[in-house]
Amino acid sequence: MSRGLFISLDGLDGCGKSTQCRLLAEHLCAKALRVTTCVDPGGTVLGDQLRAILLHHRHEISPACEALLFMASRAQLVHEVIRPALEDQQIVVADRYLLANVVYQGYGGGLDPDELWQVGRLSTGGIEPALTLVLDLPVETAAARRTGSADRFESRGPDYYARVRSGFLREAMRHPDRVSVIDADQPADAVFQAVCRQVEKFDLSVAKGA
Repeated sequence: MSRGLFISLDGLDGCGKSTQCRLLAEHLCAKALRVTTCVDPGGTVLGDQLRAILLHHRHEISPACEALLFMASRAQLVHEVIRPALEDQQIVVADRYLLANVVYQGYGGGLDPDELWQVGRLSTGGIEPALTLVLDLPVETAAARRTGSADRFESRGPDYYARVRSGFLREAMRHPDRVSVIDADQPADAVFQAVCRQVEKFDLSVAKGA
């Protein structure tokens, strides 16, 4: 079955990935390409409910429970949004995906990253991004960029986020064929140009409108 192109953006909270997802989607749409955007966790009715628990639950959630809640949200997102869009030969731009689970609950929370990849394949049905862009920032810079009230993850200390950042970089080294690191410690326009250079290595014509 012909499929579209799946791209995800990831990185520390505050790295600018949501802005870059929006800019990328607008850029692709301006080229008359068909694009679906989504946020992980969330993006479905069930996923939004799980996202609220993950970000704002007031009591302790174990790393394993946390990981499985993310997986459940992602399974529904793949079923309702990502798989249909890819089968319709669209470009999917996701704000986070499985790599975030591996890094936040693995390197950050102490679970085995390889086991998280394995469990994650069940939640994704084997659907993985052709390209994941990690927007890399120093921990202190990312924290300074965040605004508003901190959620459960944003309230964790710098040691946790140092492990998370290290996890992103280590996983990029482990999977250089599908994970690329972009220096996000520069103006948003420069980051966007770097994002576009990576995306334009792929054949985007599959998502041309009828």
